[in-house]
Amino acid sequence: MAPTEQTPLLVTVRVAPPRERYSHSTLRRFCTIALTTTLIVVVILFLLPLGWLPTRSRYDDRAHPESLRYLVGTNRTWPWGDGLKYEELLEVLSTTPKEEKAREWSEYYTAGPHLAGKNLTQAIWTKERWQEFGVQQSNVVAYDIYINYPLGHRLALLESSASEQESPPRSNSVAEYKVKYECRMEEDVLEEDGTSGLPNRVPTFHGYSASGNVTAQYVYVNFGTYQDFEDLVKANVSLEGNIALAKYGGIFRGLKVKRAQELGMVGTVIYTDPQEDGEITEANGYKYYPDGPARNPSSVQRGSTQFLSIAPGDPTTPGYPSKPGVPRQDPHGSIPSIPSVPISYLDALPILRALNGYGPRASDFNRFWQGGGLVYKDVEYNIGPSPPNLVLNLVNEQEYVTTPLWNVIGIINGTIPDEVVVLGNHRDAWIAGGAGDPNSGSAAMNEVVRSFGAALEKGWKPLRTIVFASWDGEEYGLIGSTEWVEEYLPWLSKAAIAYLNVDVGTRGPQFSSAASPLLNKALYEATASVQSPNQTVKGQTVRDLWDGQIRIMGSGSDFTAFQDFAGIPSVDLGFGPSPKSAVYHYHSNYDSFDWMDKYGDAGWHYHVAITKVWALFAANLIESPVIQFNATDYAEGLKTYLKSVVDKAKYAESVYVQSLPFSKLESAISRLHQATVSFDAYTADLTEAIKKDVPWWKWGQRVKLLADVKKANDKYKYLERQFLYPGGLDGRSWFKHVIYAPGYAGAVMPGIVENIDAKNVTGVKRWIDIIESKINAATALLK
Repeated sequence: MAPTEQTPLLVTVRVAPPRERYSHSTLRRFCTIALTTTLIVVVILFLLPLGWLPTRSRYDDRAHPESLRYLVGTNRTWPWGDGLKYEELLEVLSTTPKEEKAREWSEYYTAGPHLAGKNLTQAIWTKERWQEFGVQQSNVVAYDIYINYPLGHRLALLESSASEQESPPRSNSVAEYKVKYECRMEEDVLEEDGTSGLPNRVPTFHGYSASGNVTAQYVYVNFGTYQDFEDLVKANVSLEGNIALAKYGGIFRGLKVKRAQELGMVGTVIYTDPQEDGEITEANGYKYYPDGPARNPSSVQRGSTQFLSIAPGDPTTPGYPSKPGVPRQDPHGSIPSIPSVPISYLDALPILRALNGYGPRASDFNRFWQGGGLVYKDVEYNIGPSPPNLVLNLVNEQEYVTTPLWNVIGIINGTIPDEVVVLGNHRDAWIAGGAGDPNSGSAAMNEVVRSFGAALEKGWKPLRTIVFASWDGEEYGLIGSTEWVEEYLPWLSKAAIAYLNVDVGTRGPQFSSAASPLLNKALYEATASVQSPNQTVKGQTVRDLWDGQIRIMGSGSDFTAFQDFAGIPSVDLGFGPSPKSAVYHYHSNYDSFDWMDKYGDAGWHYHVAITKVWALFAANLIESPVIQFNATDYAEGLKTYLKSVVDKAKYAESVYVQSLPFSKLESAISRLHQATVSFDAYTADLTEAIKKDVPWWKWGQRVKLLADVKKANDKYKYLERQFLYPGGLDGRSWFKHVIYAPGYAGAVMPGIVENIDAKNVTGVKRWIDIIESKINAATALLK
């Protein structure tokens, strides 16, 4: 039909069979499907590694492609650095630190008072220096903490006209007494020591001491250790209602006050006896500072009396950070309720001499009471109590406030966001100086940051994230570090590899350290890489001149929250005095820049040495693809710790404790030891395998190898955490670690040791079971 107006679209179309356009259409379809499938599989295989990667932390501002770059190994210098080869990084870290720079930083930090909560300008200055060094992500982090500052004090030896047998007035009034000796309670101003006479110098006082005005007889209690007090009780020496006169040393000062308080004493006076100074004393013919190396008689050791064995940190916020508006707890379970004051041995002399002839002598007690250093000053070290007509009037006035303190936190983001190494030193001091404690460490930290900044400038990028921390409030009770760990505990538990602490960087020529056994190997390697300043043979390293002894981790510095609360392997490093070194005036005005420049580290070489040890130690942990831990050392350590506990049980007063079997723990440690030997051998093989050049077309092999490395690193990272017990130790639940903790009893397996001392058989059995379960968990992790 022909088209019309009604059918304009109708057209007759002739339809023919379709022509075969391509003779191999079936093959073409197969190839298309095969190639498409291959492409999809390849994309999936390249994306799969993202599943192994962690999510970003709040400290990491980069996306996953950076982490993927690490995982697939496209870094041309892998596995030994990005931007710098590992050897080149070590060269930068070894050559950047300079004596003149360390001296410059020390001179700044020690120029004036910097008590906790009163050093904001130093915090800002530190942040600005770090940013200048290249660590742009540096910030001041504040916490509101409960703290005390001194208002006034007095200690006077009073004598009444009453006979020695008459009791002192019950009214606590001193009106009926005459002053026999008024303690000066301050240190001499020395022309040769520039900061000793500052108008705003810090008075002598104790952190967290109680305000009070007490008048009472007094008793010499030796070092005031738990055992010293037990010896006095057994000797029927009257303690209740009296004032304790104790020497510094033996245990933390807060525990001296704590035990005196528990026994009903009404105050504590603590002085530094020359007995602590070894050979370098005036009695042995040495002149005292500033004319010689012996202790200046007027020096006073300030310090905290917080009960650190209960919990460190802000005593009103145990277990959570002291941020504005948080609920506050009653602090009096962890700080003293009786007043205490520190004095010099110059002030202690008249008080000690006044006890001559009263009560038994220290020489009547065991060997731990012997060796007082003031015999040449006519002190007989009688115990007392003093007669009723001879008393001490102790006045302590403190102001308690809630005020900010300021940490400085600097961050260099690494390729791996969930593997972090933290380096820390505290900045606050009890005095204007603090050239040894803590600012030798502060000067070293600035040089460490400057050294890593120099590496950044050369194009280096770390494999793992680095966090630098300048803590505030350490002196009062490890406050700044504790609050920070409590705030970031979830992130730290997931990411932290290790914490490297330097408190006192140097106060002499002898290297010393305390560490988690996981870090022993890395510590030996770091010290073997640094030339010693006091070589007797050319080329000797710090390791060559160090006895290699590594102390057990306890408490007393900023590693406590990391190790004992968060289960993060920690180390504490520093150079201390030798037997021939000048006496270090700990927490005294004479821990000053002038003392350091003349006696402590005259050439500033040890400041540089500790900087290098610290930096190289960190670099090993930061850059090694397989974390440089040694689990076998941990198992070996546990064997040693258990032996000390078993020996203690054998000599316990309770026959039931003596008969307790420890075979469960012995077996558990043996199984752990086998697992650690196998695991360390496996990671050694991984380390060698990852160094080999894998061709690009074997990317699958590469991905598997790196996945194995990450899995192994996670096991190393979480090993220390296996020893955390959520319920904490008996009576001090803040401390979670079942192997290490501070206290009256040693630092190892405290749950067992404390129950042995308490003759609590049920408690010992309970803690044997708890520790066994934790050891078994560690074994399971490594298998």
